[in-house]
Amino acid sequence: MDNASVITMFTLSGLNGIINYRVTLFVLTLLCYCFIWLVNVTIIVTIVLDKTIHEPMYIFLCNLCINGLYGTTGFYPKFLIDLLSTTHVISYAGCLLQGFVLHSSVSADISMLVLMAYDRYVAICQPLVYHSVMTTQRVCVFLFFAWLIPHYLVFMSSITTARLRLCGSHIPKIYCVNFLVGKLACTPSIASVIVPAFNYTFYCGHFIFIIWSYVYLIKTCLTSKESRSKFMQTCLPHLICLIILFFSLFFDLLYMRFGSQVSQSLQNFMAMEFLLVPPIINPLIYGFKLTQIRNKIIQFLCGKRL
Repeated sequence: MDNASVITMFTLSGLNGIINYRVTLFVLTLLCYCFIWLVNVTIIVTIVLDKTIHEPMYIFLCNLCINGLYGTTGFYPKFLIDLLSTTHVISYAGCLLQGFVLHSSVSADISMLVLMAYDRYVAICQPLVYHSVMTTQRVCVFLFFAWLIPHYLVFMSSITTARLRLCGSHIPKIYCVNFLVGKLACTPSIASVIVPAFNYTFYCGHFIFIIWSYVYLIKTCLTSKESRSKFMQTCLPHLICLIILFFSLFFDLLYMRFGSQVSQSLQNFMAMEFLLVPPIINPLIYGFKLTQIRNKIIQFLCGKRL
């Protein structure tokens, strides 16, 4: 039990055995991280500068891209440093901070997708009241809570993790998460079980709401050609992003469950898949599929005024 007072560093074992190709991985990872910034900043700047697309759907998309940058910033800089280092360690405070950023980013991602699902539901299923429902003030309130609630819930989870007495310092992953830190506890507390359970249940409710909204969207689209066109134009990108996020989190859960039974390379892919695919694919899908976004980007690249 006294070991808890001397644990100031954690060892990350996910990068063991990469010494022969770590420079190659560093270059590829750096290019990937730069590309993530490029595609997300392009969408953000396009939406911010063009007042003609300051509509709820695009504002939510802008926040989704901002959250993508926030989450990847909690992983890639430290990961790049580790790729060039012979020792892969992280401080106790740094581990908790990284876990907080990654957890809150995923949670905020789900919240943003819920807002986008609700926006499309009102736009297609209740078009006559759309502008009275999705007012600027209400959109700001939605976004405020979409950022506040995930960060508050994850903060409470991080506090319960920080209060645990630890009897180990080895984390079998390439980054820190609260779950793995909690497994190092000498004795788990009730709070460390209840708080994460509540968070998981809360966000399962988010997925149920999204499924419910899409059931109604599809029913409405089957009865109207105009609604089908609007669904394909604006809802399909959102649905693809949702599926990508779902499978990304599914890969991470597979890692938690079966990580020790597969190769280290596959473990690392499953661990970072949600930090690699959604931040790249989400802005690309919206950039190519949404006509207004695509046209504005083309105008910008051609040197025309937005």
